[in-house]
This record gives sequence, C-alpha cells and structure tokens, in this order.
Amino acid sequence: MSDDLNLTVDQQFLRQYYSRYGGFWRFPNMLDYCYLVNPCFKDCGIIREMQEFFPTLVTEYPSGMVVNSSLAGECWGVKPEYIIPGNGAAELIKVLMESTEGKVGVIRPTFEEYPNRLSEEQLVPFVSEKTDFRYDEDDLIEFFSCHPIDTLLLINPDNPSGNFIDKKGLLKLIAWTKKRKIKLVLDESFVDFSVGYTENSCVENILLEENPHMMVVKSISKSYGVPGLRLGILCSGDKALLAAMKKRVSIWNINSFAEFFMQIFPKYRMEYKEACDTFIRIRDKFQQELEKIPYIHVMPSQANYFFLEVFPPYEVEELCAILLKDYNILVSACLAKKGIEPNRFMRIAVRDEKDNNRFIQVLKDLTK
Repeated sequence: MSDDLNLTVDQQFLRQYYSRYGGFWRFPNMLDYCYLVNPCFKDCGIIREMQEFFPTLVTEYPSGMVVNSSLAGECWGVKPEYIIPGNGAAELIKVLMESTEGKVGVIRPTFEEYPNRLSEEQLVPFVSEKTDFRYDEDDLIEFFSCHPIDTLLLINPDNPSGNFIDKKGLLKLIAWTKKRKIKLVLDESFVDFSVGYTENSCVENILLEENPHMMVVKSISKSYGVPGLRLGILCSGDKALLAAMKKRVSIWNINSFAEFFMQIFPKYRMEYKEACDTFIRIRDKFQQELEKIPYIHVMPSQANYFFLEVFPPYEVEELCAILLKDYNILVSACLAKKGIEPNRFMRIAVRDEKDNNRFIQVLKDLTK
C-alpha cells in the first residue's frame, strides 16, 4: 500500500491496466499497443480449422510430453529430444532460471521475466553507451571478458530496444561462450520479425548438437499471434537438461488447443511466411509515419515493436495516460524497466495498418 501512495496519479491509473497482464478482450474497443503479437497471422486458415474442432478439443484431454515433444520437433525442425514445449515460454523460463546458478550477464533494458527469477547478487548488467541502446557481439564479448559470468542471457531481437545481432554475430558469440564455458540462454521470440528471418533462427539440430551449452527459448505467442494458446518452446543439445526440465513440468502442461495447433501447423507454413513478410512491410511503413511525429524519437527495430524516446511537451507517463483515458489506446510506459531513465521511454507494438493509421492520427492530434 505504501508503494502505491508514492505513485503519481498517472502511474496509479496506468498500473490498474498493466497489473492485469492481459485479458484485454474484456475491453473490445481498446487498442492494445502494449502486448506483442503478430497481427498478420490471425486471419490464417489455421484459426478457422481450430474453430471447427472446438467441441472436441474442449472436451478431450491433451497428450503427454512424449507426443507433444514430437509434434513440437516436427513444427520447428528439430529432434524431439532437443525440444520441450511449455505452457507459454513463461513456464519454461521459470523452470530454467530457478535452476540457474552463478553469475548471469543481462543486457538492460530487457525483458525482466528472466532476471526477476534470480537474486540481484547473481546479475551482472550491461547497459550500452551507444545511441539508441545499440550493441553487437563484440560489445558483449568485450564487457563480459572483463566481468566474469557463468551464464549469458541474450534476447534477440531485444525487448524493448529492438536491437538485433545477425546470425554471423550470433555464431561468433556462441563460439566465444563455448570456449569460455559460459552457458548461453538465447531468447529468439521475435526473430521471425527480423529481415531475413528464415536464416536467422538458431533452432537447428547441428547447431544445438555442437553447442550443448546453448539453450534457445521461443515464445510462440509473439510471432504466431496466438497468446491465448499458451505455447512456447525451449531447445538445447543438452539432453540431460531437457530430460530434467520435462520431469519438473506437469504431465499435461500443454492444453488440447495448443497441441492441435502444433499438429496442423505444418500445413500452414507458407501462410505463416506470407504473414511475416507482410508484417515487415507494415512495420517499415509504420516507422516512416512515426518518424514524422515531432515529440518522439523512434529507435530502429527488428521486432514487432518500437522503443520510443519522448520529448517535451510530454513526459511518458502523461502521454500514456492521455492515450488511454482519451483515446482508449494502451501502450507500455516501461515503468518496471531497469537500465533506463524513468519517465523518458515507452514501447509500442506494431499492429495492422488500420490500427496503426489510427494511432498515428492520434499522435498527430496531440502535437502541440
């Protein structure tokens, strides 16, 4: 209660929505620019096929881990023993991080779900001094060579900055961490939004086999636009690690809808690729329009969101509160992000063109 008393009026108002962590389908007129999903795949035939099977799926038990690992392996092209599906990536992150020991390198600002599972004493934070929070593999190698760690956490593309290390840079970082006997946790939940995405993933049998020190996490909610299914994967060539993790999750950690999604997804690969290609075009157009707004600075992004720096006459909390109160648009004020100056930066999702056009018009109307 005392913490709430120290919050500004705008902070208290925004926290009422941020603390829900979703469920915004209860507000059908709200434009959710806070949570991050692919806006282009929801109209794919896969959703319609799932609707047809709704009565069966809602009344039947899902399969166990053996079957679902096999389905996940087929979907993402790896051996079943190298993959574990989870009740969203969040379930897998929890299990993985709670068994992580020693010092952990984190790049900030970042997705705090990982470091929140660790003690502050374990964390070794890196904050880029470059413009727009940019960094590459050499920056990380230089910093963590001087600040010893046991595990390196990399969100790529990063959240919220949108920074991206390409495949060549990743391979260099993977080799460096292997040589130093540093475990690498690579979260590539947003990699399918990057330019050249078909070649950017590290979910590959040979790469996993040759680098058992690496764990690759992917939230299916984000790039496939199905957060309600609660589906995520973790891949690694460390079969002992995955076997131990599979024993720590519940016997039915995947529901029937998520299982059926994995079962039929291979039929829709081409539609998914088309959705990702369409999204990249929408994001580029959205960025061009955002750059015309005088009171924000848009940081380059290879993900499905933009990190914005806000200038006078607005501060972030004020602007986010105005958008929500007056226009029913929810964006992230990044209140809980560490490694950034408070009340200066916000993150916005990329939605479809119709919604993006409305958002741009609102920002234009707020120009003073």
